Amino acid sequence: MAKKLYVGGLPYTTTDEELKSKFSEFGSVSSANIITDKFTGRSRGFGFVEMENDEEAQSAIEKLNGSDFGGRNLTVNEAKPMGERAPRKSFGGGGRGGFGGGRGRGEGGNWQ
Repeated sequence: MAKKLYVGGLPYTTTDEELKSKFSEFGSVSSANIITDKFTGRSRGFGFVEMENDEEAQSAIEKLNGSDFGGRNLTVNEAKPMGERAPRKSFGGGGRGGFGGGRGRGEGGNWQ
């Protein structure tokens, strides 16, 4: 059964191919994806690797977690399933956001 791994602490210049190559040293890799910012396209410094064999995935975790990769320490562990996400806050409306404070109501916040 395939196992999905979270890989954090990646150098921002790492490519999918470099990530796949690094994990291929420990076994067969189904996929390797660097997560990028949707607006800039730049790497966010983490990604996911899917390995075909659980034992090989566990070996990669043990050997690579805390190891140096491109001058940064990697964090490697089993990826957690993506759960329910809280709704995102919108920027148009809602709370006061720190504005106000007695503006336009006379001196010192006097309401009369």
